Parts: sequence; C-alpha cells; structure tokens
Amino acid sequence: MRCKRADRKVGDETPAQNLPMHVAAARVFPDNQSSQDKGCPRDAFLALCGLGVVAGVPPGNYTRSVKNRGYAVRAMAALRANLAPCDDEKRLCLVVISGADKVPNGQMDVVTTLWRRQLIRPLG
Repeated sequence: MRCKRADRKVGDETPAQNLPMHVAAARVFPDNQSSQDKGCPRDAFLALCGLGVVAGVPPGNYTRSVKNRGYAVRAMAALRANLAPCDDEKRLCLVVISGADKVPNGQMDVVTTLWRRQLIRPLG
C-alpha cells in the first residue's frame, strides 16, 4: 500500500526521487502528487524539457513517449497561437486532440502550469 505524504518537500525524497525529473516535477507540482507520479504528465513534461523550452533545463532526450510529446507540443503551440486560454484545460485538450475520442491524463495540466509560471521559453 502506498501512503501519500502531505508534508513532502523537495529534498525530503528517497534517493530514487532525487533524479532530476522527480525534483523538477516536485517543484512544478508541489501540491499535486498525482501529477508528479503519473506517466503521461511526466512524459509530457520530459518532452518539453527535451525540446529545450522549459526554463533551466537543457535540451536532450528525456523520454521516448511519442504520443505525450505530441500532445505537449500541440498544447504549447495552441497556447502560443492563442487558440485556447491557459485556464481552460478542457478547451485546450479539445484543440490538441482535434476531436479524437481521447481522455486527457494530466498532459494539459503540465503545459498550462508551466505556461502560467512563465517557464516555457520561446522556440529557437
């Protein structure tokens, strides 16, 4: 059985949780353990990191996820083009999935949180 820790802070992690992706996820989502642990949001975050658009993270190959990378990139592009407001994740998801029968799994939360905190840098 897994116990949630409401008092979790960066630096209190076990050694496996000290990996850069876990530390970064804990900093961006300090009050949302689910977003820190889920694979889809994690892969969306790592995909944006890989592109070099997350402030303070060098570009690199951080994930192999093709689908979550695509969702994150399309969400970032939609926000940049003002196709959906950053405070309406449902609308953003509809723009991203283009009417496909998909259920979001935290990817939009990652992108909108980074966007609102101004942690997404311009491409280029």
